[in-house]
Amino acid sequence: MLEVRKISKVYGEGEARVVALDNVSLRIADGDFKAIMGPSGSGKSTLLNIIGGLDTPSDGEVVLGGKRIDNLDENGLVEIRRGEIAYIFQQYHLLPSLTAFENVILPLLFRGIEGKFGEARRMLARVGLEKRAEHKPSQLSGGEQQRVAIARALIDDPKVLLADEPTGNMDQKTGGEILDLFKQLNKEGRAIVMVTHNPEIAKHAREIIVLCDGRIADRLNNRKENKV
Repeated sequence: MLEVRKISKVYGEGEARVVALDNVSLRIADGDFKAIMGPSGSGKSTLLNIIGGLDTPSDGEVVLGGKRIDNLDENGLVEIRRGEIAYIFQQYHLLPSLTAFENVILPLLFRGIEGKFGEARRMLARVGLEKRAEHKPSQLSGGEQQRVAIARALIDDPKVLLADEPTGNMDQKTGGEILDLFKQLNKEGRAIVMVTHNPEIAKHAREIIVLCDGRIADRLNNRKENKV
């Protein structure tokens, strides 16, 4: 479904030149659950940003459904994010002045779609927050804020969820609840690519991709342990 083909990413020139990714290739099929691990500076977030269209590669291609997407303009990327790829950030990126419901419905309002308030409430119910719809982010715990961010990502019914350290700010119990939600979404058919530095978090994925110095150093298959 989604392929990363010989991606490289270079920042700066001369002595300031930094190779963040070096000839990385991977394939994300329907229903995949991949974790990307590696030390700080290994290229994890850069790879996720390129997959999601938040950054562009210096070389290589990103192909979705047979169509190259790394060279699209912003309008083209907006179309890809509607029903194809959604991003979940460690810092949630919720607007503090809006309620949970308003944060979830916001992507539809930006597109000029009205009358789907029921869909936003259904997404909040899907992540267990139907009773917190009118609360603002400051009134929610970190785990609840992340659930709002997940509900917002689901509002466009994406095929691929990209998550950058989605449990990084949470205690073990709350992080486990978010992972359980990811596993349920994966069971329903969504592909998930998750960046994490924590091996205990990564083991919930079906495949672990280990990056080192911008290259894939190892691939660990967890399919037997993580049947869904």
